[in-house]
Amino acid sequence: MTAAIRRTVSFPGISMERLKSMLGAYNAHLKQIEQRLDVQITHRGDVFYIDGDIEAVERAETLLQRLHEEAELSSSVSADQLHMMIQGSQTERDLMDDEGQEHTGLDSIWLQTRKGRINPRGANQKRYVQRILQSDISFGIGPAGTGKTYLAVAAAVDMLERNEIQRILLVRPAVEAGEKLGFLPGDLSQKIDPYLRPLYDALYEMLGFEKVAKLIERQVIEVAPLAYMRGRTLNHSFVILDEAQNTTPEQMKMFLTRLGFGSRAVITGDITQIDLPRGQQSGLAHALRVLEPVTEIHITRFHSRDVVRHQLVQKIVEAYEGWDSEQHRIGAEERAARKARHEALVQENDVAADAQHQDA
Repeated sequence: MTAAIRRTVSFPGISMERLKSMLGAYNAHLKQIEQRLDVQITHRGDVFYIDGDIEAVERAETLLQRLHEEAELSSSVSADQLHMMIQGSQTERDLMDDEGQEHTGLDSIWLQTRKGRINPRGANQKRYVQRILQSDISFGIGPAGTGKTYLAVAAAVDMLERNEIQRILLVRPAVEAGEKLGFLPGDLSQKIDPYLRPLYDALYEMLGFEKVAKLIERQVIEVAPLAYMRGRTLNHSFVILDEAQNTTPEQMKMFLTRLGFGSRAVITGDITQIDLPRGQQSGLAHALRVLEPVTEIHITRFHSRDVVRHQLVQKIVEAYEGWDSEQHRIGAEERAARKARHEALVQENDVAADAQHQDA
């Protein structure tokens, strides 16, 4: 059993406005920390007392320090901001507990776009960005809302602004939720545009609509279906393959071999959300197995705790992960039971056959 401790944290000279921002309305921020970390927090003026087990108290102390820093930058800290701080504190602790992982320089990881600075949230996102900036080929695998695609696009924009690359290519396989493109109205560009819209949205947020339109017109930025990559060699480019779980092994190999000199590629996807026809192997799942021995290729796996959307989204992801795990367990038990029944029937048949042979 973990020992309970009390930790005192003080912020001498803190202004009343800054203290209110830290506490939230009716101490809502303190209550959220208490509920999420299973600690008790009381305060008298600028002094806070935290009670709980050692690890939880240490996390709560770190969160109060970050709340204090955030309150200096903003007159109001929202519940969503605090939710992401709590998530970040968990992923950072998990990362430090992982042996053999690179940790150096994570605190200084950030990206610069025309619309401002983008700071990865949590240690796993920071490690992901670090790998993108340092590796020619990187994979980001995990559920929706973990920032896989957004951060990859931000890294591409950052490198374009610093003239480290000459072009950005964003591609997706044109397979979505069981819909067949041939049955949709319009020409090919009109059919595929909805599937590429999330990539456009990220670009617009980072560069602005007019800048993106100009760069697309000059072919500095290209957003296209994966099929358009065939037969090309891309030099001095930043190429992002999104929704890679919907590629076939042949398409994935084709994409990975398009990389030319001075280029880098980022592949993102969620292997639990495959929309390929039943029986068709996912190129992403296949590549993760095939490329595992290649040490120059880095793979970052995101967990449901890395989700940085609404708190309810994280709970939904965790619920589905739990359901999938339970169904997998039940399926394995059923298969084992069927195998045991089959073996028993075979043995029974063999015994009967032997007996019949002896009677004959």
